[in-house]
Amino acid sequence: MSENVKMGGIMSEETKDFVLKNGEEAAKKAEVDTKSNARSAGLPKMTFATFIISLNHSALVHMGMVEDPVNGTKAKNLELAKQTIDVIVMLEEKTKGNLTGEESEMIKSLLYDLRILYVKETR
Repeated sequence: MSENVKMGGIMSEETKDFVLKNGEEAAKKAEVDTKSNARSAGLPKMTFATFIISLNHSALVHMGMVEDPVNGTKAKNLELAKQTIDVIVMLEEKTKGNLTGEESEMIKSLLYDLRILYVKETR
């Protein structure tokens, strides 16, 4: 319930203005803090390409080809690797016609490489 209703009256224009300005300032500060934290953590700008590359990396981790960045170990989980590859396939299908030529080629190339590696790992 809003403060206005709790008090049983109508909020003055001055109070409304104060609430809106403080809410906007808090939202702007939260946005700045989030961007600042991402930059300080050394994270790249999130784009479609970086998202697909992160999925590619996850698949490689699950195939035991790359160290897990969390614990520094290599462990195979081929079921998760396959699921990650399937997610990339789904994204390729759902975004068909909406990607740049470079993005389409990147997905096609990554999927080819991941599939070859997955087949080798399952033999």
